[in-house]
Amino acid sequence: MQHYFLPAEWQPGETFTLVPATYKHFVQVLRAEIGTQAEFVTPEHGLLVAHVAELDKDAKKALMQVDETITKPVELPVQARIVCGVPKGDKAELIVQKATELGVHEVVFVKTQWAVADWQKKAGKKIARLQDIALNAAQQSHRLQVPTISYASSLSEIATMPTTAGIVAWEESAKQGEQHQLATTFAGLSAGDTVTAVFGPEGGLTPAEVTTLTDAGYVAAGLGPRILRTETAPFYFLGALSYALELQPSFGE
Repeated sequence: MQHYFLPAEWQPGETFTLVPATYKHFVQVLRAEIGTQAEFVTPEHGLLVAHVAELDKDAKKALMQVDETITKPVELPVQARIVCGVPKGDKAELIVQKATELGVHEVVFVKTQWAVADWQKKAGKKIARLQDIALNAAQQSHRLQVPTISYASSLSEIATMPTTAGIVAWEESAKQGEQHQLATTFAGLSAGDTVTAVFGPEGGLTPAEVTTLTDAGYVAAGLGPRILRTETAPFYFLGALSYALELQPSFGE
């Protein structure tokens, strides 16, 4: 069943009309007809199942009839924020798409000292494009929330963001055999908390940048004995977070 997000101006009711973008995909591309059902996420993150009740292909309009409201717990029990040093090429697109599928709540790309890429003059267009990718990935993975994508000009800005717990994935920690900090951080989380993880770009983070974060309460952590690429490390973190919080029966009890 297809999955779409209703616009912010949507008003609760028994029927609603598809917005043009959803009409194009659902009716014109997927050839939905009278009676075809789809899932729709409300602005309050509720989930509806509705079917096509009326269809006017000449006017490109479709009236949807709500069939039921369902509960589908698909979001992580904590808000996961990942902060990534601006990567090269199309790696940002990959990070946003896959992180969305893995349940991330927020993705922040940040300028760092050793980053090769520079978004300073094009950050607005980049973020708009990445926000569209997040929307499409959230629909594909049947999420109830679309992650927020943003840009920060420095790690000092990141250090001021409120968070329950913060880690900085640092390759020096992995090289030194650090093994416990990630699990310890996860064990201290409760439902509704925010956890922030910072990852360097291809060139890594400078010791001074790591100090900026640790001075703000972040802890340096290794992600296993192998050194991960800048686009791989966030997925490791989110996968481990999901395992710790969603597949362990003791969490939240």
